[in-house]
Amino acid sequence: MSSEDTTSRRAPRNWWGPFAPIGEALRFLTILPVPGLPPMSEEAIPQSIRYFPIAGLVIGGILAAVGWGAGVLWNETVRAVVLVVAWGVLTAGMHLDGLSDTFDGVMSWRSHERKLEIMRDSRIGVMGALALAAVLGLKAAFLAGAGDAWLTAVVLAPVLGRWADVYGIVRFPPAREGGLGRTFQSYLRPGDFAGASVATLALALIVGGVGGLIALALVWMVTHLLGRWWTRDLGGLTGDTYGALCEIAEVVALATLTLSAPMRLLAT
Repeated sequence: MSSEDTTSRRAPRNWWGPFAPIGEALRFLTILPVPGLPPMSEEAIPQSIRYFPIAGLVIGGILAAVGWGAGVLWNETVRAVVLVVAWGVLTAGMHLDGLSDTFDGVMSWRSHERKLEIMRDSRIGVMGALALAAVLGLKAAFLAGAGDAWLTAVVLAPVLGRWADVYGIVRFPPAREGGLGRTFQSYLRPGDFAGASVATLALALIVGGVGGLIALALVWMVTHLLGRWWTRDLGGLTGDTYGALCEIAEVVALATLTLSAPMRLLAT
């Protein structure tokens, strides 16, 4: 057997072809097994950034199936709690970890160098725990009281949350040299944000109608304000703050898409 044959047998086969960046986005953002991709490289994840909202749609679809099954077995409150737990498990708690680290740092009222040090600490503080409790509790509360709107909300919120990540990466500078933000920005191409935004806009309209567009507008506003705040306090954004942006954007999306009936009529 020739050395070329041996190499071809050992080299991992890319089953995804031109859709490999979507697979990379799923591998990075979820615990889903994603076979058929080459080993992860430094540039693979940044090159998948424009597909983060598509990965969010996959997350939302899985949550919709989980919610449907839970709704068959239990009431709306139990379904909401099951959905929130499944949401965290499916994403390996990655964004929740970033949320807690971010609020431990930015709510410490110290210098931005010290805040960045606090965010590197794996231990959770009071403000991080409070942020986690608030986000998880609000998600469960919004879904429990959503009625039939829970399905649209749970499908679209992960899409908008991951678009918020893309916006944060593109719009604000990284806080650290050699950090995740710097790596992401170094591989971004001019059309990446445009592609992610067009896909998100289309999904918001298809899944949520006018209400989806309103949710996207509010997510943009909140993400921009948070990005400005954290850039002022930290000198830029980090991997932790991207996770926090995603979680807060999901809460904003759920809050908008599960509005009470009179307000929901105005958004549809």
